[in-house]
Amino acid sequence: MSTKHCALAGLLVLGFFSAAPALATPDIQSWETPNGARVLFVPAPALPMVDIRIALDAGSARDGHQPGLAAMTAAMLTQGAGDWDADAVAARLDAIGARLSASAGRDMTSISARTLTTEPAYSTLVETLAKVIAQPSFGETDLARLRENTLVGLRRDQQDPGTVGKKAIYRLIYRDHPYAEDPSGTREGVASIARKDLVAFHQRYYTAADAVVALVGALDRSEAEALARRLTKGLAPGTPAPPLPPVRELSEGTQEALAFPSLQTHLYAGQPGMRRGDPDYFPLYVGNHILGGSGLVSLLAEEVREERGLSYSVYSYFHPMAVHGPFLMGLQTKAERAGEARAVLLETLERFVEEGPSTEKLSAAVKNITGGFPLRIASNADIVSYLAVIGFYGLPLDYLDRFNARIEAVTAAQIQDAFARRIDPTALAIVEVGPQTLQAHGTPQHQPGG
Repeated sequence: MSTKHCALAGLLVLGFFSAAPALATPDIQSWETPNGARVLFVPAPALPMVDIRIALDAGSARDGHQPGLAAMTAAMLTQGAGDWDADAVAARLDAIGARLSASAGRDMTSISARTLTTEPAYSTLVETLAKVIAQPSFGETDLARLRENTLVGLRRDQQDPGTVGKKAIYRLIYRDHPYAEDPSGTREGVASIARKDLVAFHQRYYTAADAVVALVGALDRSEAEALARRLTKGLAPGTPAPPLPPVRELSEGTQEALAFPSLQTHLYAGQPGMRRGDPDYFPLYVGNHILGGSGLVSLLAEEVREERGLSYSVYSYFHPMAVHGPFLMGLQTKAERAGEARAVLLETLERFVEEGPSTEKLSAAVKNITGGFPLRIASNADIVSYLAVIGFYGLPLDYLDRFNARIEAVTAAQIQDAFARRIDPTALAIVEVGPQTLQAHGTPQHQPGG
């Protein structure tokens, strides 16, 4: 999954409104296919289109000793299926103007498609998608090409200080946990992937037991049921993937310095945060909006950017996942001011953990979040993304209905309590990437690796 501070895993895309208008949330229907895949469906008859997202418990946390295996498997899906090679798959989609893509994050592999519900577009897309999911060919020539392209991309990543830092902070937070490695993998892991590895990964994790099918479009219930059956018919029932191991909390602060010939220093700080469905989700979510999730009006922006001019952009966010995803803070600053920026970042966090938010900040945050909520369910593509998250993580079907009410119910005391229990400013993992690094604080410098 590419790093986005909000996006699907965080549900944090925020608008800027002073009050929440009347909101009609989608009516979510749910059932299981005959072979055990879970389906979530929202009828949307206004346009003759359907959006499809299939979420599989086949993310990079399942890579094992081959980092990059889940991402490579997902990327290979559209490179040939059944009797079709990559060109044939592309030609079928181009002929009907449909979209089809697949990607892997740490928790899940997502396969997304969009097409008209008119013929022949609808039948062509459904037939193609069903075969791509269940019968990928994993051709040796295609694998060799994709492997080399991925290795080129990994080498390119080493030339970008931001990417180097983001990968490093996950490794420092998660250590030996499956979340430690970036979904793109490592050079060694990608180089080791053979066709048999893709086949074995697909057979184990691309099953109905590990699948959630999200549908939004101009279909009635019977049509949606038929579509879900057609899409998953080729998947074996399978058995659910085992739960991921728990994440160990950081007992003390850790630091890593990566020397990089850049003009600016990239700073990242974080620790394990929360999981999906966490009982502290809403206090932590609203609190982070105040701390560093609301752009230029956040506390971090006020202290780091407005008051001191240390960074153009500074942020914080929680990224809840199946087990505890990270709480992260980040900024870029002039190399010679990195130490000052780091101190202000950490001092602001420590003060917020100790004091919590003011009444005024909380009121503004609640209005901003609830006022922006309609934009986050404004399109079928938005809704299908939510459905995939709700289904994959087992969130209640009334999650969207209750979202604003639960935001409005958060109190300043709840935020202070949640942050005091969940965030420890003395036990942060800290990564600096740049020409001047944590060496001044006693941490040895070294060059970034792949």
